[in-house]
Amino acid sequence: MAPISVNAEPASRLWLRGDVVPFAVILLVVAATRGIWFGNPVADYDEQLYSFIGWRMQYGELPFVDWWDRKPFGLFAIFGVAHWLFGPGPLAYQVVAAGFALLSAWLTYRLALRLVGRASATLAAIIQTVLLCAYASYSAQSEVFFLPLMLGMALLLIDPEHPHFRRRALAAMLLGGIALQIKYTVLPQCAFFGLYALWVEYRRGSTLPYVAALGTAFAALGLAPTVAVALLYAATGGFDAFVFANFLSFFDRMPAPQGRWASEFWLGVAPLVIVAGGGIYAAFRMIRPEPFATWLFFAGWALASLATAFLPSTVYLYYFAAVSAPFALVGLPLLDGRGPLKLYPGLLLATGFVALLNLPDRHAESRLQTQAAEDLARAIAPHVDARGPCLWIFDGPTALYRMSESCVPTRLVYPDHLNNALEIKALDVDQGDEVRRILAMEPGAIVTADRPVTVQNEETTALVETALAADYYESRSVELQDRVLTVWIRR
Repeated sequence: MAPISVNAEPASRLWLRGDVVPFAVILLVVAATRGIWFGNPVADYDEQLYSFIGWRMQYGELPFVDWWDRKPFGLFAIFGVAHWLFGPGPLAYQVVAAGFALLSAWLTYRLALRLVGRASATLAAIIQTVLLCAYASYSAQSEVFFLPLMLGMALLLIDPEHPHFRRRALAAMLLGGIALQIKYTVLPQCAFFGLYALWVEYRRGSTLPYVAALGTAFAALGLAPTVAVALLYAATGGFDAFVFANFLSFFDRMPAPQGRWASEFWLGVAPLVIVAGGGIYAAFRMIRPEPFATWLFFAGWALASLATAFLPSTVYLYYFAAVSAPFALVGLPLLDGRGPLKLYPGLLLATGFVALLNLPDRHAESRLQTQAAEDLARAIAPHVDARGPCLWIFDGPTALYRMSESCVPTRLVYPDHLNNALEIKALDVDQGDEVRRILAMEPGAIVTADRPVTVQNEETTALVETALAADYYESRSVELQDRVLTVWIRR
């Protein structure tokens, strides 16, 4: 009988002692890259809409019915829970998003340990975190919320020899279904993970009928969260609004002139090319990752994540935040400290990417943005009320509705839905008719911008310009996010 050591430490304590330093470093990087935006109500565009709708869900108002957008219910629910827990301000969802970002970085680290040591895995997690911020998920863009679910699927499926692989695969499909309720474009990644799990089952000796039955179970679990939301809307009389917003309008929206690729993307995707391209080169010319099948799994996932980014007919650079984790994992052979270049490539990339974020200047920019938004809200507030007259934001920050405590004159609360020409055929109302209705309500204040973000609807723009010239005077103009925003007050 082998002797028993009375000094043996529990495995959990040994794990903690080994990973506490990497966790502390990752936590510091997440806090440094995201904390500079805390409290900024206009850090980015889309999250202001998600925040507004999530906040209003506390009052029994529903996405798609009371407030329109085409993002899935689950995304608004996350913001709703954040506001329910931490209040109506932007810090509520930014703290929650930081928690999701920390989880993504930690899961990236855990997956990286399959191929490299702790130092290299920590560098991979840092690179993933910085890439996430570099592609505009520094505050609360939707990518930050679905990424840990994709990483969770990968972690459940990474070991094809696990005795409970089938059970873990079923759990992974449910995670994928939840991710679909954050952003439907994760579908290619869910398909990759599902097909991979079926292939593993087939290679382990399962019959084709059994694999087909398992595939049906995978699909059912993946669709279950969306079906549950659909049943909720069917029960409350909003099923048609749910179907149109979630599915039909997606195909009715016209593509932007640049389509899926704009010329500036060549420079924008350079960090991703360096990381993944360097990893591929290193895998075949410097140090072969072992087990090689694990690295190939990361490579397949990376391709699926690219499909997520390119799925919509119009692609924006921030969509590439979705590939931050799998691309960092594909880059592991370049980061591997056992390679001929040791840790130097990883240290160079991590420090270089952090430097490119220019955190001191971004912190100053964030504070100026907050001040500008508060100045606008102060100019608006005396002229609007929760019962009317209302503020109407034709082009500007959606957050101003809450900040000025104003009523909202339209369920199309996101300005882009009424000023963007690409949305002409993708709404359940005519843009021109809705703008005429709003102007007939005589808003107490209107916000416009000197430079549009998207292709503008000439009809609605002309209607607004005519109303401003006839019935409004310019009250306050501030510079915000490289545009000049103007508050117009009704005479």
